[in-house]
Amino acid sequence: MDVVETWTGATAAALQDAMRMTNESFAAHLGIAVRTVATWNAQPEIIPRPDMQQVLDTTLERAGEAVKRRFALLSRPGDAVTAQALRVAIAVVIRPGEVLLVCRRDGDALRWQFPAGVVKPGADPEAVAVQETHAETGVHCSVRRQLGQRLHPVTGVEAVYHLADYLAGEATNRDPIENTDVTWAPISVLTRFIPADRIFPPILTALETA
Repeated sequence: MDVVETWTGATAAALQDAMRMTNESFAAHLGIAVRTVATWNAQPEIIPRPDMQQVLDTTLERAGEAVKRRFALLSRPGDAVTAQALRVAIAVVIRPGEVLLVCRRDGDALRWQFPAGVVKPGADPEAVAVQETHAETGVHCSVRRQLGQRLHPVTGVEAVYHLADYLAGEATNRDPIENTDVTWAPISVLTRFIPADRIFPPILTALETA
């Protein structure tokens, strides 16, 4: 079996395809968040963290011979691994003067973002936004309205944005594998956390009048 010197989103996706698993089943098999698998599929050039490299190494080593043969074919140089069509629901949760943010691990970098989750086929994006917010942060919220959707400029996935109101719950980091922190950021200084050019314009408009 060939050794993978450095795993990328593309080779991780090739292993997933070789094992014939969905994002959800592959994430469960590895013991990681579904959004991590979604990121690998959406960003083939991304390099997973060292601990994820070890998990992928172990998974390949323990795979059956048929999986290893399929992986060898799928991961050959020059073979393109097609990104899966992904849809993500994003919650912009507000309370007076503040907006809820999570600090995500992105390879070796840390990025502040709004809570978000992958929308499975047939699922309601609004419900996913509410559920993922609680799963990530412990905060209960209710969607006020949809702010629109776009192809995300960084990940390339279809992102559906929702403006939501805080209901209850203390903001805590309930997904320490993917996130390093959770905070209520003052709306007035939001662009210190997320560059203005990365924020969906309707979000800024909504926050100005929130």
